[in-house]
Amino acid sequence: MSGGTIDSFAQRIRSSEGGLISAWIGIPDPLFVNHLAQEAFDAVVLDMQHGVWDLGSAAVGIGQGRLAGKPVLARIPVGDFAAASRLLDAGASGIIAPMINSASDAVAFAKATKYPPVGERSWGPTLALNHTGLPAAEYLTTANDATVAIAMIETRAALDAADEIMRVDGIDGIFVGPSDLSIALSQGATVAPDTPEVDGVLKHLVARCRAHNKFACVFGSNGERAGELLKMGFDFVIAGADTQQLRSGAASAIAAARRIHASS
Repeated sequence: MSGGTIDSFAQRIRSSEGGLISAWIGIPDPLFVNHLAQEAFDAVVLDMQHGVWDLGSAAVGIGQGRLAGKPVLARIPVGDFAAASRLLDAGASGIIAPMINSASDAVAFAKATKYPPVGERSWGPTLALNHTGLPAAEYLTTANDATVAIAMIETRAALDAADEIMRVDGIDGIFVGPSDLSIALSQGATVAPDTPEVDGVLKHLVARCRAHNKFACVFGSNGERAGELLKMGFDFVIAGADTQQLRSGAASAIAAARRIHASS
């Protein structure tokens, strides 16, 4: 598909270049997308599972990201595959689906995000056509490859079924949620996403992605952790959520002001 770095995103994440870093936004303000998209992120993810985006605001957020020159992905609420196809119609470059725990879950997800013969995505990409500038016939023949369907692996059931999930036609890659994974591994005892035990599972999943020729994505709690995860072999990482970055920036500014005032 045409459109430079935005519509070449799927090709970039599937390639061996790796090292993609994305913003993660749960605050449902499209202008917030535009602001963060000015930074050197490779993409922006709208979190509709735990953030408070609705379809209307997400569609505008996708447009704001693209206006700033960045591809926008969306994490849908659990099982909301109808929203997945509508977000692609709005111009999203990819969909992240949480709690894909089995091959049958993955098949249902792929059906909603891919046109035939791979899936059953319904036709109606009005905004996507506007964004890409493609004729309808060309969009139809290229959309399956130019957008990505990413299955989240974050439970024991998903770990057990990881190979079967990755074998599903139409699933382009996986996204690991280390927090939920740590809760699952500890049987609900703790949220501890950055531990050696979780790291062992992450390395295993990266290896399985390589075996199935799929890309691997993961949430990093901050920039330092994101760098560690890139070194681990992940192709696409989150460098902390918008709320964490916003509060960290505010805390840093307050601390600096207090420090200078105290020294006077």
